[in-house]
Amino acid sequence: MLKIKENVDLKELEKFGFKEFPNGFFKKSYLANNDDDRVCYRIKEDREVRITRLDGQLDDTLYDLIQASLVEKLEE
Repeated sequence: MLKIKENVDLKELEKFGFKEFPNGFFKKSYLANNDDDRVCYRIKEDREVRITRLDGQLDDTLYDLIQASLVEKLEE
């Protein structure tokens, strides 16, 4: 499981298209393919990155968060 690092201000997620809601941050990405697939990301107070809907392929959001060093892997 992936988690936003503790030293990261969650407001930084807005740079990646996330919107702040009372219970965390949320992003919905439409892939604009023939099936109109979408991916929904949710990050709550526990900072875990959750994909709450995945119709098909992933977009670049996870890759971008990892490249920006905002994400760490949780031990399971």
